[in-house]
This record gives sequence, structure tokens and C-alpha cells, in this order.
Amino acid sequence: MVIRGNGLTHVGRVRENNEDAILTDPGGLLWAVVDGMGGYGNGEIAADMVIDRIATLSDHAPAEAGLRQLIAEANEQILTRSAQEGIDQMGATMVAAMIQNAVATIAWVGDCRAYLWRDSALRQLTSDHSVVQELIDSGLLDPDQRETHPQRHVVTRAVGVEPAIEIDTTRFEMVRKDRLMLCSDGLTTCVPDRQIAAIMARPADPRSLCRALAMQALENGAPDNVSVVAIFAQEAY
Repeated sequence: MVIRGNGLTHVGRVRENNEDAILTDPGGLLWAVVDGMGGYGNGEIAADMVIDRIATLSDHAPAEAGLRQLIAEANEQILTRSAQEGIDQMGATMVAAMIQNAVATIAWVGDCRAYLWRDSALRQLTSDHSVVQELIDSGLLDPDQRETHPQRHVVTRAVGVEPAIEIDTTRFEMVRKDRLMLCSDGLTTCVPDRQIAAIMARPADPRSLCRALAMQALENGAPDNVSVVAIFAQEAY
């Protein structure tokens, strides 16, 4: 089995700047999607800072500890730069995956997501760090109301906002024919899970899957930047 992937980021149909950033790895080990926040180009800076820090992770580092450490370092670096330049708020949400010996470790902060397509079923691997998700978890909001709630874009965690950062992780063993997808909320706010599942079920390679998902977001209006990374576990030839 070999791991192959691809990524795509698009400004969308409304925004003037793309404040998303992605990390793809020809070696198949390290992948990420980062969604910058802050306006005036500050979100783009923050997203690039997170990507630059994560990209230094050694191929042989312990995945969970390594991701946690580098995300925490990016958090500190963004806070320092914000203070030095007098920026009120500059930060990012993110999701990253490191795959070692077929074990995928996912780390995330905010509402970027990871999905797994396996055995003709789609499973969300991450849980949003958001006001709406907290309302859903407490039983105060129906999941079907997620995308119409007035606070749907309010996150409760982000990189570069608070000195102490809480990072969630999960891990699983990849098997042949698995499709792992990382994305920014620019995809999930306008492409519902049923459409994501239908697209991920199609015959595709990682590049064409990223393109199909992004095109669906654009067809649905794409009010935000859209970023997708697709990682396939394939037969070694």
C-alpha cells in the first residue's frame, strides 16, 4: 500500500483574497489545511506561518507530540508578531495529518475538518471547535440548523489568539482504498455531507477529487475561500 495525495485552494466567488493555505507532501507523510482569520491580509500571514511551522516536522518524529509542539510554536509566533506589529487579531484554524506506517494522526484547532471515506461510507473524524457545535453537543440546537445559525462562523479555538492553545488529536490505521480528506470551512459551509459523500464515492484520483469538491463549492456559491486536500491509500504497483 502507498499513500498518494493532492491539494487545491481557491479564493471562492466572493472574497478578494485567499487567506487559506495548504501543505501537500510528495512523500505521502504530512498534509494540512489552514484557514487564516484577521482581515487586511493578516489572516493570510497567519495561515502561512502555521504551514511554515508544521512543514518542519521530521518524517521520523512522534506524530502526535510533534504536531502538538509545532502548532503550539506557531501559536506563540503569531501572538509575538501580532504584538510587535500592533495587530488586534491575527489567527488561523487548521487541520493536519501525519501518516507513518499506515497510521494517520490528525490534529486540529477550530472548524477545519477531516473526513474518512471507507467501505462506501463517509465519517467525520474531527469535531468543530465552534459555538454552534457546543450548542449541538448540549442538545440546544438541531444539527440540521447548523448552517443557518447566525453564529455558525464563530469558532471557540484558533491558533494565534490565546497564549494557551488546546489541540485535539485522533488517530486510526489506514487500509487499502481509504480516502482521507482535509478541508477548510469554505467547503463544508456550502457543500453538505451528503454531497461530499456522493463526490467521494466517484472513481477518482486525489487531484480530480479535490477539483470535484472545489467545483461543487463554487457551484453552490462559495462565499468563502475553499481548500481541500485528498489522500488515498492505494495498492502499490
